Amino acid sequence: MSVRASAATTGVTPPTDVVVLAHGIGGRGDLPVPFSLALVGAVVALLVSFAILAWAWRTPHLKDQERGVALPAGVTRVVDARATRIGLRLLGLAATAYVLVSAVLGPDLLVNPTFGVVYVLFWVGMPLVSAVLGPIWPLLNPLRTLHLLLTRALRTRPEEGLLPLPPGLGYWPAALGLFAFVWLELVAPENTTLPIIRVWFAVYAVVMLMGALVYGSRFFDRGDPFEVYSQVFGHLSPLARRPSDGRLVLRSPLRHLASLRPGPGFVAVVAVLLGSTAFDGFSQSVGWVGFVQGSGLPEVLLGTAALTGFVLVVAGSFTLASVLSGGLAGGPGTRELPRRLAASVVPIVLGYLIAHYFTLLVLEGQNTFILLSDPLANGANLLGLSGRAVDPWIADSPPAVAAIKAGAVVLGHVIGVVAAHDRAVALFPRRTALLGQLPLLVVMVGYTLGGLTLLFAT
Repeated sequence: MSVRASAATTGVTPPTDVVVLAHGIGGRGDLPVPFSLALVGAVVALLVSFAILAWAWRTPHLKDQERGVALPAGVTRVVDARATRIGLRLLGLAATAYVLVSAVLGPDLLVNPTFGVVYVLFWVGMPLVSAVLGPIWPLLNPLRTLHLLLTRALRTRPEEGLLPLPPGLGYWPAALGLFAFVWLELVAPENTTLPIIRVWFAVYAVVMLMGALVYGSRFFDRGDPFEVYSQVFGHLSPLARRPSDGRLVLRSPLRHLASLRPGPGFVAVVAVLLGSTAFDGFSQSVGWVGFVQGSGLPEVLLGTAALTGFVLVVAGSFTLASVLSGGLAGGPGTRELPRRLAASVVPIVLGYLIAHYFTLLVLEGQNTFILLSDPLANGANLLGLSGRAVDPWIADSPPAVAAIKAGAVVLGHVIGVVAAHDRAVALFPRRTALLGQLPLLVVMVGYTLGGLTLLFAT
């Protein structure tokens, strides 16, 4: 998250103590070991993991989606009950209306909680909650509820639109929407002013509702950027459904991830998520800031070009590695391989998100709830939090924070290696499966080194 967006949730103009804390805790000098040794250790962890997998994991282990510890049948009935679903829809509408009041009627000042809700609680918090509870946003999405009400008024079925959903459309609308949002967050000028927030979300709402009216409610599944955002990380949740009867079960996140069936555009989705997080770290580096200030070119132009470049590098490197893997091992066609292997990048993205935004969520998340208690900045105390101060407890142990950051990146990559290995032994002939994974391993090592370098560059 840019310093400008970060400052929006603190209620004051940077520099501030909270901004410094959110971006300065757990730096390179706080690591419990020298940074160069941390890089070597991360690479060794990946290589050792791959070697163990090569020896002990020679057949697919994650294909059986019926496995898992079944929760009591009553839990599934409660979760699926009509009253529960209606309650979640109403909760989504009520929360959106609460924030809309501050976005429309509140002052265009940094004490407005809208910025913290959008950039911190929603964007940073939702993937973490989804990774624990499953994809929650489709159940809360107020646009789904508005579309349902529109179809009721028009006396049509919500799942039916004017046209069938084109199979080739896939995740491309979501990928474009996600890119538009990260551009707003990281590049757009005046991105902490209410007019640009209002315009962005107004356009988003119109496009989503029009898409749903034309193609039916199924358009939200792969077209809504935030539903896809929640679904992607929801596939790492230990909560899942048993395909045979729909019962809720507890299972390994890796097994749940193996159930992800990406369509066209999914590689673009993960490339936007991973590339934008990498760009966020890069854009705060001293070298980039100095280059922008000395170039004489518009910051928005340079930022847009760099953000696009990071996304293209991730997409291109992963696609090339997947194609090379197929060429070495033999397997599905080159067009299919990148998206069939792309699920292995999801744990890597989550690791980067945790590492990059952990302190931001803890510190500025607190501040956002405090500001939400007075949404119009008129002295109200609706949540009983007004006047409280942010508790900077996380600043007491920078080495622990640095270790968490590095550990999240490395663990995400190790899980990604496991997921890629299982998918590879399922797709490739057994005798060439290991050879075929080498390009993917090289790319993941590159992501690890690059990610840690960018993470601790600021």
